[in-house]
Amino acid sequence: MRSEAVRRRGAVALFVGPFFVLFAAVIVAPLGYAVYLSLFSEKSSGLGFGGTETVFVGLGNYLDTLKDRAFTDGFLVIVGYCLLYIPLMIGGALGLALLLDSGLARLRRFFQLALFMPHVVPGVIAGLIWLYLYLPGISPIVDLLGGVDFLGGGAVLGSIVNVALWEWIGYNMIIYFAALQAIPAEVLEAARMDGAGRLRTAFSVKLPLIRGAVITTLLFTIIGSLQLFTEPMVFDNSSDGVVSTWTPNMYAYNEAFGNNDYGQAGAASILLALLAAVMSYVVTKWSNRR
Repeated sequence: MRSEAVRRRGAVALFVGPFFVLFAAVIVAPLGYAVYLSLFSEKSSGLGFGGTETVFVGLGNYLDTLKDRAFTDGFLVIVGYCLLYIPLMIGGALGLALLLDSGLARLRRFFQLALFMPHVVPGVIAGLIWLYLYLPGISPIVDLLGGVDFLGGGAVLGSIVNVALWEWIGYNMIIYFAALQAIPAEVLEAARMDGAGRLRTAFSVKLPLIRGAVITTLLFTIIGSLQLFTEPMVFDNSSDGVVSTWTPNMYAYNEAFGNNDYGQAGAASILLALLAAVMSYVVTKWSNRR
């Protein structure tokens, strides 16, 4: 019996071990190194004519980051982005999944593939494609609409939301559609026997049964919104509404590779990671309570 238990533990370690090794290498180690960098800063010696030395500053970089308006204003952009993006994403993906599941849409497999295909396009490529469609003088869409400025200060947020929707709505739709397909047929049959129509079945039966999938995608969407970087980075040089510190992620990137201040960049990254962890906990706690 004891040898059997040892073999089972060995089998578990064999299958689970590679995951923990990879997790430690690509998640834990970079986070630990970022924490280490955030505790130090480069200081000039003498009157600034000499070299620089690495000085331990403790939480100084964190305090400087929190006091920097460029960092905190980035969260206002994220809030506006979430208020616009999340309802459109969740609502649109749910609507498409319910439409495909209802059987009203013909060529179901074609539409599944067509809606999912933008997700396989890398974010940088997607940003470049839409940047071409947004640029005046180049884009046929801008010329057709009479010179609409998609990259202006007031419109650039909506333009970036549009790119993100194009990339991710098909991915979330597939998750919802798979959850809808897993609903037992007898439950839907009982609803029809009780006289529920298509809309009543969709809102009173199907949606409550896929609540777990909706909460999961909501959590991932919030975390992804906090990490917004690729699309605005592509638009940075072409839009007067996007600056190098437009989002917290862009702020950390600019501090590291623009100002060569890795301590400040590490502090900003850790603060962003902590906020993502807190938001994950809040959303998970709320969903479990509901």
